[in-house]
Amino acid sequence: MIRFLLVLIMLAGTAGAVVAYGDPDQITRASHKVSHIFRGQAASPAPAVQIPRGQGGEFTLRAKINGVTAPMVIDTGATSVVLTWETAKAIGLPLEMLEYDVDLETAGGHTKAARLTLDRLAVGKLVEKSVPALVVQRGQMKTNLLGMSFLDRLESWGVRADTLMLTGYPELQSGPRRPRAAAN
Repeated sequence: MIRFLLVLIMLAGTAGAVVAYGDPDQITRASHKVSHIFRGQAASPAPAVQIPRGQGGEFTLRAKINGVTAPMVIDTGATSVVLTWETAKAIGLPLEMLEYDVDLETAGGHTKAARLTLDRLAVGKLVEKSVPALVVQRGQMKTNLLGMSFLDRLESWGVRADTLMLTGYPELQSGPRRPRAAAN
């Protein structure tokens, strides 16, 4: 009976995540987690990254965007990952096909940006696929921003003692099978 109630609670939680987020990757993770729990499979430790605060007070890092290393600054005030035109070109994004129709307020003032989706964005061991992002026009920004379209996909993030902690979701792995009790 308790196991049945746990299954119902887990299914309700998964359904809530589907409604709340609508993110296919998050939905897949949640459903895999539920099914693996009941198959006796364990999750590996959650991947985590620690980023020390820089001398200017910011948290800077080197991310891999579609396999290309790019400098970024964490910006929790940015709703999206924002790339400079120069970084987007270095990554090989199709700049000539982009429409700069998104109004954007930056530290330097108002500008226009184009929407796109990054195939893969990795910060250390944290890897996210199909990340929504913006690209600003040439010369409009000097720094790439790691905004909430990436951070919202993490299990948690926060600052402790001048270190930014980013924690992803644990990956599920097959664990040893538990022997079943023999029926008498």
